[in-house]
Amino acid sequence: MKSTSWVIAGLSSVLLAGTAGAATLDDVRAKGELTCIVNTGLAGFAAPNDQGVWSGFDIDYCRAVAAAVLGDSRKVGFVPSTTAERFTKLRAGEGEILSRNTTWTFSRDVDLQQTFVGVNYYDGQGFMVPASLGVTSATQLDGASVCIQTGTTTELNLAEYFSLNKMKYEPVPIATNAEAQSNYLAGRCDVYTTDASGLAATKVAFDNPNDHVVLPEVVSKEPLGPVVRHGDDQWADIASWTLKAMMVAEELGITSQNAEKMKNSENPEIRRLLGVDELQGVSALGLSPDWAYNIITQVGNYGESFERHLGKSTKLGLSRGINALAKDGGLHYVPPVK
Repeated sequence: MKSTSWVIAGLSSVLLAGTAGAATLDDVRAKGELTCIVNTGLAGFAAPNDQGVWSGFDIDYCRAVAAAVLGDSRKVGFVPSTTAERFTKLRAGEGEILSRNTTWTFSRDVDLQQTFVGVNYYDGQGFMVPASLGVTSATQLDGASVCIQTGTTTELNLAEYFSLNKMKYEPVPIATNAEAQSNYLAGRCDVYTTDASGLAATKVAFDNPNDHVVLPEVVSKEPLGPVVRHGDDQWADIASWTLKAMMVAEELGITSQNAEKMKNSENPEIRRLLGVDELQGVSALGLSPDWAYNIITQVGNYGESFERHLGKSTKLGLSRGINALAKDGGLHYVPPVK
């Protein structure tokens, strides 16, 4: 009897999983719009302009998913969230994707039961101080007051770094990057700590950015990437391969400008990615053959998105560094499209 119950329970789980597998995709198509949970405002990554139009590196990814699923990158809405609320909002169904410079960790993946679908930006935690302090190293910060966002990996990283270096600090908790800026500029904290990319985004927003120094120490690993809820493998695959498609496109030299012409390529992988030749599994994933073509033509490849929002020609002026493709010495090594 025990064994029969186990079999029935197992079959029920499989059936439920199969039903849940298409739930998110069906829901998005039924409402005709993707909903993304994003930052409350971080230059280069996610911020609305004066007309309320969102743009940024993380925003581009959301638009890419909309292009893949709905055929239109404009069919996406955005739900701003603090760091403390982002996982709660995702779990509550306020959005189908969390695209908010979020670090992939063991506890978030397993204990919070979220599914990280890839890394779109490799980062690390740093420290920013007023140049007037004369500080040149994080090891000189003993006794400093530190502005730190609650609900982040930076809280634990900060505590561990200061403990290992036998230093003390006074935490000044803040909820958003905007709050961190106002507290830091008002002198309520000596130091602001967050991901290095976040420090760069914060610094360029200052009236006198040269009055502030980002210290050389990077004290953690922060693999940032999009997140979906557990339990929907189909949706997780769509979210994952949207990011991979943007990277593969860059690797193959396909851009938003030449994608149509590249359909004539003799390279089998290019032809499969652009939907010219059949790509096994696309229909099972619930996508049309031109899913990646829509991503590339409407949003661009990974490199285009990076340069548009974060690269050397932007105010942030970030180099690709470890965020280059593996063929260029970076960490992004993408599975083949076959």
